[in-house]
Amino acid sequence: MKKKITLVFTCLLLVCSAFGQNTFSIKGNKTYINNEETQLIGLRCSNALLNDKSTNDLISNLDIYKEYGINSISVFFMGSRYSDIYGYEPDGKIKEVYKKRMSKIIEACDKRGMIVLVGVLYWGGAVQGKLENPDYDNWGQKEVNAAIVNTVKWLKENNYKNVFVDPDNEGMAERTKKFNVDEMICEAKKAVPEIFVAYNNQSYPPPCADLSIHFGWKTQNLPYIETEGTPNEYWLEYSKEKGLKQYINVGIYTEGKKERQIKRTQNLLDKGYGYFFASTWLQNVPPNFHIGGDGSPCNPGMKWWLEFIKENYKEK
Repeated sequence: MKKKITLVFTCLLLVCSAFGQNTFSIKGNKTYINNEETQLIGLRCSNALLNDKSTNDLISNLDIYKEYGINSISVFFMGSRYSDIYGYEPDGKIKEVYKKRMSKIIEACDKRGMIVLVGVLYWGGAVQGKLENPDYDNWGQKEVNAAIVNTVKWLKENNYKNVFVDPDNEGMAERTKKFNVDEMICEAKKAVPEIFVAYNNQSYPPPCADLSIHFGWKTQNLPYIETEGTPNEYWLEYSKEKGLKQYINVGIYTEGKKERQIKRTQNLLDKGYGYFFASTWLQNVPPNFHIGGDGSPCNPGMKWWLEFIKENYKEK
């Protein structure tokens, strides 16, 4: 009997140690993977939890991403525009189906030494911003605090160390519903100090935030990552038609837009910041997680950008 208990205990230890092999961390204003200073270069895959197929499609392309020098991705529990992914129960608990999909992605990335930005709230466009989902109509500060606290606790319980958290995409929830996102971040850090939490709104990060991303202002003391990098005016009339619940020009880039995208990428990476490429190609419903082509109408996609990254920024 004693041998059987010891064997079971050993097996449990092996299972528990299978994850958390790769660790994201921050020291000063730099980001690290396994204690090696590393610029995060990633892809915004926000709608990956849409269904099992989308999750599996993303995972099946991770090795290709890594070949091009990608070391991180972002995935949201609330999805993003047009996906209608509602990852939380009315009380702020994470829905089981989305836990399973997110787990698969985080663990697949961990095996490849990749980092996952885990998004909590997305309150924009034709989803929560217009209150089309009654689950969140009555949400207040208590519920959004619960959502982020439940998220960081779940990450810790699963020993996921290759992660950091975006509490509120572009500060949309704070602007739309007047939630206090600074309070969300501080509550998350109080609950689980070792999980890194970002700030993503048009202001300076609060003292409890670990890094600034996308809309967050750059500071000397914290790392900055552009987590939704696009050419100028990309998300306006070029990719969204008024009244249409779908993107247009999916994965299509004019020569001017490609040039501006590459210049923005180069400008931030050369200054030491991180950069995640965002595209209708990746964010469309259903998302396209294969790399596609040169961004032309006949060959849409993001291969052109990945080739630029591979040539100029992939770690040797």
